[in-house]
Amino acid sequence: MSRVTVKKFIVAVLLALNLLTDGAGRAWSQAASTTTPAFQLPEMLGPLTANPNPLSSEIEDFGKIYLTGAVSGLAQWQTNPESDDSTTQVDLSNAQIFVQKPEGFLQFFVETGFYSQPILGTAYVNAINTISDLWGPVPLAFIALAPTPDWSIEVGKLSALPGLEQTFTFQNMNIERGLLWNQSNSVNRGVQVNHSIGPCALALSWNDGFYSDRFSWLSGSLDWNVDSSDTLTLSGAGNAGTTIISHPATPLFQNNSEMFNLDYSHTSGPWAVMPYLQYTYVPRTPRIGLMHYGSTYGAAMLASYTFDSGSKFLGLGMAGVSLPLRLEYISSTGSVSDGAPNLLYGAGSAAWSVTFTPTYQYKRFFSRAEFSFVGANHTAAGAAFGPHGNDTTQTRVLLEWGFLF
Repeated sequence: MSRVTVKKFIVAVLLALNLLTDGAGRAWSQAASTTTPAFQLPEMLGPLTANPNPLSSEIEDFGKIYLTGAVSGLAQWQTNPESDDSTTQVDLSNAQIFVQKPEGFLQFFVETGFYSQPILGTAYVNAINTISDLWGPVPLAFIALAPTPDWSIEVGKLSALPGLEQTFTFQNMNIERGLLWNQSNSVNRGVQVNHSIGPCALALSWNDGFYSDRFSWLSGSLDWNVDSSDTLTLSGAGNAGTTIISHPATPLFQNNSEMFNLDYSHTSGPWAVMPYLQYTYVPRTPRIGLMHYGSTYGAAMLASYTFDSGSKFLGLGMAGVSLPLRLEYISSTGSVSDGAPNLLYGAGSAAWSVTFTPTYQYKRFFSRAEFSFVGANHTAAGAAFGPHGNDTTQTRVLLEWGFLF
């Protein structure tokens, strides 16, 4: 980690710790669940649940501020690692705190700390290098103005609108992000307008796409809460210009792409089922050396079953146990001969995956194991798995443990 990154992280932590007391020196207190806002961030896809009674502090003439966080570690074993990867990994997956004011006219959210990004089918990058390569020690931070309950405007480092899966491990059903997630952006800098009307919620954002620091992206989403159990979401985003920036957080082709997602979420008793479709398109762009368009088509199914407090298996209580499963398929167009971009494992390649993540949560503590398998087809030489990039499968076993406070 560079000295600049370390300095930024230390400053961010000191600022967050300074908020542990208000201006009069009063300490944070445990908030009653009845006073906790329903829209508390970060968003949790499940089955892990956030602290329903977070620490809070009331500041006179300003409002209530909430403090939450996530601390977790992981261990990973895999087959066919890439040449710059290893068979085993042990790392810190999260050491983050979240400070937020989600009520009133003036609102804010700040997320700071360490994080890693385990992603299916890609080499693992440890937490220290991840924060240096991606979004820094403060990955999300924004101020929001909410003149009415139905309208708000956010400015800062925001979560990207397209896509179903969230950015950090604890937010999702699975430890690793999926194959489809790797085609979409996660964090961007910009401005976002939100409006809700009846069962619908709309959002529109002007931003820098894949964290390019070039503000040429337009993103939008429409959520329709069909009923208390079903939600349908249509989202899209695209670069209105051409951006030549290339960085680990800013892949050249994806940052000049357009993407569209159709997500559906259904909950019923112990079940949560979330299928979604994804399409991405990269136009012919001679300015970045791309002489042929490329696109990807993907489909995924996420599902989870959570046992209730009275459930037993072989005489053992199953309270707190969940069984998330993810299935994916993604294909890309074009070929090496026609100059199409490599958006997966070579132009025209395809891949599928299965990920199973048995999870146990007791109050704020959690542990989970994960088995994943990725199979790739029509790969280009040197673009897939293994030290030479010519293997077409990869199996992983992961463990993650931690707590959410």
